[in-house]
Amino acid sequence: MDLLSRNVLKNPTPRQVAFLSALIISISVAAVIQILLLFHVAECQWWFSLLAGVLTFVIAYRTTLFYLKRYIYRKIKVIYKSIHRYKMPVGEKQEFVDMKTDILDQVEKEVEQWAITQTAEIEQLKAWQLYRRKFLGDISHELKTPIFNIQGYLETLLDGARKDPHVRKKFLKRAAQNVERLNTIVEDLQVISRLESGDLLLDCQTFDIRELAGEVFEDLEMKAEKRNINLVFKQGADQHYLVNADRDYIRQVLMNLVLNSIKYGKDGGVTKVGFYDMDRNILVEVADDGIGIPEEHLKYVFDRFYRVDKSRSREQGGSGLGLAIVKHIVEAHNQTINLRSTEGIGSTFGFTLGKAT
Repeated sequence: MDLLSRNVLKNPTPRQVAFLSALIISISVAAVIQILLLFHVAECQWWFSLLAGVLTFVIAYRTTLFYLKRYIYRKIKVIYKSIHRYKMPVGEKQEFVDMKTDILDQVEKEVEQWAITQTAEIEQLKAWQLYRRKFLGDISHELKTPIFNIQGYLETLLDGARKDPHVRKKFLKRAAQNVERLNTIVEDLQVISRLESGDLLLDCQTFDIRELAGEVFEDLEMKAEKRNINLVFKQGADQHYLVNADRDYIRQVLMNLVLNSIKYGKDGGVTKVGFYDMDRNILVEVADDGIGIPEEHLKYVFDRFYRVDKSRSREQGGSGLGLAIVKHIVEAHNQTINLRSTEGIGSTFGFTLGKAT
């Protein structure tokens, strides 16, 4: 009882406030009438004071409750207008003041939750602003390099170098290579924009992942031969696994990972592709014995335009978006991708695909 009374006094509902107020007023009125009767100031029966007290209680309770509701509604309405994003229907405006509950405590909690949400949104906006600023800086830098090169080659030709057939051919060839690099960057930006906006529509089908990897080997065979790198399957990967995924996009994933292993593998090295049965999923691994990646760079390799060795990366060509695209494609399939790498030993990229049922 003591605990209940303390709780009522500390966090009363509007009805409890009206009840206590009416009770105090009615007792006071009844007491005054009783005193007047004792001193013979007023002539009436004892029950009159009781009736007056009851009537006073009812009137005081109804009046207090009415004005409390109007007061609380007017005050809370201003708060709700600030923290609620949607306009409430007229019929619901009065309903949100429930006189049986501790409405002020409820509003306090809602305001606190609103403040937490606003803080989270502000932090998210700050993160996006930082990301946008970094992205604009990265893309302007990536575009500036080939544009500057093209400009330099063309200006040299216009200044008279075009008269030398050997120089003309060499500079035009280099300018064309930089145009191709610009085109690659723009195409990859379009792909990653679709992936990040959620507009990617997957055409999932059942196919043999080992067969697809073999096709990728054939497509990249000439590039691998230029660096004397062997493209092979790992021991035990001769089994054919059926997966359910978008074949074209997974082909792009394998192309990017195998091409990456050729670019950063060592001359005379080997790129191995392996498959592992993981109950409901198939783990696909692409491993090389190349230069590897320093530990401090591992968590950034899937970021857009991130390059571990910037000078070598640009010499090898590419947009700097390949691994970011790979990550988005794999995650669009509700799967995961990871990287294990040791500097000077090599790197292994692994991603999962759902088994065909």
